[in-house]
Amino acid sequence: MLIKSNEVIKFYYLKLKSIQKRIFVIMSPAKVLLSSSVATLRSGFSALVIFFGVFFFTPSACLAQDTTIAGQSVQKNDSLPVAVKIVYDTALQKQLLAGGYYNLPDPNKKRIRLVAAGNIIGYGGTMVALYSAWYKNYPQTGFHSFNDFPEWKQVDKAGHLYSAYIESRASMELWRWTGIDRKKRIWIGGMSGAAYQTVIEVLDGFSEGWGWSWTDFSANILGSGLLVAQELAWDDQRIKLKFSFHRKNYDDAELNSRSNSLFGKSTAERLLKDYNGQTYWASANIRSFFPKAKVPGWLSIAVGYGAEGMFGGRENTGKDDNGNIIFNRTDIKRYRQWYLAPDIDFTKIKTNKKGIKFLFTVLSAFKFPSPALQFSNGKLKGYFLYF
Repeated sequence: MLIKSNEVIKFYYLKLKSIQKRIFVIMSPAKVLLSSSVATLRSGFSALVIFFGVFFFTPSACLAQDTTIAGQSVQKNDSLPVAVKIVYDTALQKQLLAGGYYNLPDPNKKRIRLVAAGNIIGYGGTMVALYSAWYKNYPQTGFHSFNDFPEWKQVDKAGHLYSAYIESRASMELWRWTGIDRKKRIWIGGMSGAAYQTVIEVLDGFSEGWGWSWTDFSANILGSGLLVAQELAWDDQRIKLKFSFHRKNYDDAELNSRSNSLFGKSTAERLLKDYNGQTYWASANIRSFFPKAKVPGWLSIAVGYGAEGMFGGRENTGKDDNGNIIFNRTDIKRYRQWYLAPDIDFTKIKTNKKGIKFLFTVLSAFKFPSPALQFSNGKLKGYFLYF
C-alpha cells in the first residue's frame, strides 16, 4: 500500500482478542522501506497497562527517516511506503505523532550489573552501619510486635509512606536507566522501598525498645504501592509524595531542652526526628489530569499534613530510667495541621541537559516553598511562604 508523502498521519487504536490486551499503531508516510516482518506480539499485558514497552515486539518497523536498509540507500519519491510503528508508551506516542522515530535499545548488561551491585553493596552497608550505630546499643529480645499507631499523631506513618515511595522511585529510575523490561522495572524498582523498610521493621522486632509495627509495615507497602499503581496506570507519577521541614524553636527554655533531648541539637537530627517540623505532601500535577487546562505544565496543587505540640510519643510527659517523671507539659495541646498550597513539578520542566534533569528529579522529592493555607484547631491561617 502506498500513500502520498503529504497525507495526514493516522492514529489507529486496535483491540485484540482479549480486552486486556491493546496496542497503539501509528501509520504515517516515511522515507524507509519496511521489512517483511513488522511486529510480533506476545501475551501477558496487565489490565492496567495502557502504554507499552517495545520489548515484546520485533523492532524492524521502527526505522528512522533518511536511513539505509540492508546497506541499500532509500530512494526518495512522492509515493512512499507506509511506516507502521507499534507504540507502547504515552511519551512515545507523543514523540511519534510529532513525526519522530524511536528505537528502543537492548537492556544494558553492564548497567544492570552496576545497579544490582550498587543496591546490594549500598543497602547492605547501610544496614550494617545502622545496626552498629543504633540497634547494637539496645538490648535484643525475641521477635515481637507492638502497636505504635497512636504515637506522634501518625506523622511518623506519613514518614514511612513517603520513605518507601521515594526509595521505590529512586530504585525504579535506576532500573529504567538499565533498559530492562518496563514491567520488571516497575515491580523490581517499585517494591524496593517496601523491601528496604521491611528490613528495618524486622530489626525493630528484635529490639527491646521497639517492636515490629504492622502500621509501619502497612504504610511502607502503601507508599511503594502508590508508585507502582501510577506507573502501571499512567506510566507517570501524576501524584508525587513530597517532604518539607522547618526547624522549631521555642521561647520556653524547657521546651527547647526537651526538643534537644528527644530530637537532637543539630538541624540534621531535627530533620529526621522532630515530627513537629515535618510536613508531608501529596502533590498533583494539574495538566496531567486536565491536559487542556491553560496553566503551566509544571504547576501542581499540593495537600500537606503535619502536627505540632508533640513532646512525647503519646503524651507530653517524660520519665527517667527509674520511672520518675522529669518532664510534664500536658498543658500543651497536641494538634494536627492540614495544608493547601501551589507547587512546582520540576520533572515537567523541559530540558535536554542530563545534569539538570537529574537535579530536577532530586528536587521533585521536596515541596517547593510557596504561599499556603493551613487548617488546624478549627481555624484557617495563611502563610506568605511555607516550607
